[in-house]
Amino acid sequence: MSGSVAIVGLGPGDRSLVTPAATAALDRATDLIGYIPYVARVPERPGLTRHPSDNRVEVDRARHALTLASEGRHVAIVSGGDPGVFAMAAAVFEAVEHGDPAWRSLSITVEPGITAMLAAAARLGAPMGGDFCALSLSDNLKPWEVVTARLEAVLRADLVVALYNPISSARPWQLGAALGLALEIRSARTPVAFARAVTRPDEALRVMTLEEARQAPADMATLVIIGASGTRLIPRGPGERPFLYTPRSVPAER
Repeated sequence: MSGSVAIVGLGPGDRSLVTPAATAALDRATDLIGYIPYVARVPERPGLTRHPSDNRVEVDRARHALTLASEGRHVAIVSGGDPGVFAMAAAVFEAVEHGDPAWRSLSITVEPGITAMLAAAARLGAPMGGDFCALSLSDNLKPWEVVTARLEAVLRADLVVALYNPISSARPWQLGAALGLALEIRSARTPVAFARAVTRPDEALRVMTLEEARQAPADMATLVIIGASGTRLIPRGPGERPFLYTPRSVPAER
């Protein structure tokens, strides 16, 4: 087939953090597909047809892109952050696996972006300096029991945990439940970071203890990082946020 699909990561928000490869893929596209706010981040230009859509239609969006590509169009599907982290890349390959066999012959590429976890970590210091993992607290695509089982496992393994999709109007209680579970396993003094809208004009960063974190506000633009037992704070001057980091080394158990 002569068409193509590029799944493009737009990074956390600041245009300077979009990779040159992602920009080149957007420049080649005849059609732009994605969630409304992400499509809006791509400048308009002649020859580019825009197909914005609402949230929670990822697989339908992917099928639309693949159909256009099979007609010879060059389609860019955009995601915030990295398209392979809780985003559109998996939806596209799910559509390929279960869709028209001819779609498997299409040129499909993934252009990575800076995901929220890495952008937040860079602002805070180096909280991902040791072993870490990322979990989504959304139970739209998996049971809440699976979410809590996985969270408990990584908390007991003493990994730094980055929580995506921590809370929404439809899920106002889940972050509190997750932090409550963390308090059963980790010290109440464990550092926790709330990173909202990193690199965007309304960016907000807060570092607090796990005990304090249960009362902290958050929304879907917030990433929550729960430190490991070795995660440390380096105090700074008055009014300055401390550096947060996790050492690369882990003492041997005795």
